[in-house]
Amino acid sequence: MKIYEARTAPNPRRVRMFLAEKGIDMEYVQLDLAGGDNLAETMRSKNVTTKIPFLELDDGTCIGESMAICRYFEETHPDRPLLGTTPLQKAQVEMWQRRVEFYFFLAVGMCFQHTTGYFKDRMTPVPAWGEECGKNAVAFLDTLEQHLAENTYLCGDYFSAADITLLCALDFARVVKIKLQDQHANLKRWYELVSSRESAKA
Repeated sequence: MKIYEARTAPNPRRVRMFLAEKGIDMEYVQLDLAGGDNLAETMRSKNVTTKIPFLELDDGTCIGESMAICRYFEETHPDRPLLGTTPLQKAQVEMWQRRVEFYFFLAVGMCFQHTTGYFKDRMTPVPAWGEECGKNAVAFLDTLEQHLAENTYLCGDYFSAADITLLCALDFARVVKIKLQDQHANLKRWYELVSSRESAKA
């Protein structure tokens, strides 16, 4: 069993953090994204979207998409659950996971792709769109700040995969100069708490 990834990319990091929280050792195969390793036909045959990370099981079955990989390991290694334990908690984790992905992580990613031109050999950057996405990401920080005024983690007192996603997104956002500001006291408190976890080093 192995995971194909790129060490510096944010999505692979959240899978690594998830597995570290569960104490799961894994073989990682590094791909050069800038060089197009993930676009090779051998990789495309394993993972049709060519996005990373993706998991290859011992029987050759491949699972793409970060949260699908996390779901697989949540089911096969239920100790130290990170996707919720009760129906309500599972729904809350899913809710915040999607909110962070849609309103912050995706916006940061689009800002990066469209303002830096990092993937201009395989897409057409639209700088104005990237700048707008960056503004939307910054605006969502205020929503998170308000929520964390009354919650230790995104889902109350329960540390979950949603917190992992937000940490990885915030750290990656610095590449496009999106950082926490003085008005984000609750987010800063949350950030220090989550980034101090051993898994954050994964």
